[in-house]
Amino acid sequence: MTYDDDLAYRIRGMLAAECGVDERSMFGGLAFLINGNMAIAASGQGGLMVRVPPDQTADLLEFDHTAPMVMSGRETRGWLRVSDDGIKTERQLQRWVTIGSDYARKLPPK
Repeated sequence: MTYDDDLAYRIRGMLAAECGVDERSMFGGLAFLINGNMAIAASGQGGLMVRVPPDQTADLLEFDHTAPMVMSGRETRGWLRVSDDGIKTERQLQRWVTIGSDYARKLPPK
């Protein structure tokens, strides 16, 4: 499965005013980086991958349609998956774009 072009377009629009945004193909999806740090991605498995503050991972998992991100069989703190059902509206998507971009912006530039 490839990432959803429409979802990537929606994310791109939300990040249009942001400085230091780059796009890269990663993990079968399209990642949006801020100052070299991945913030959010239109996932090749559907939905989003979102970078979140690691200490807030458990709290953010309480939102509907979220799941831990699992890589190599292990849960990755600081990353969430949000299914397509959790980003149907612009308001829903904006929440996750804001969380991911706010956190990435706080990290040291790469």
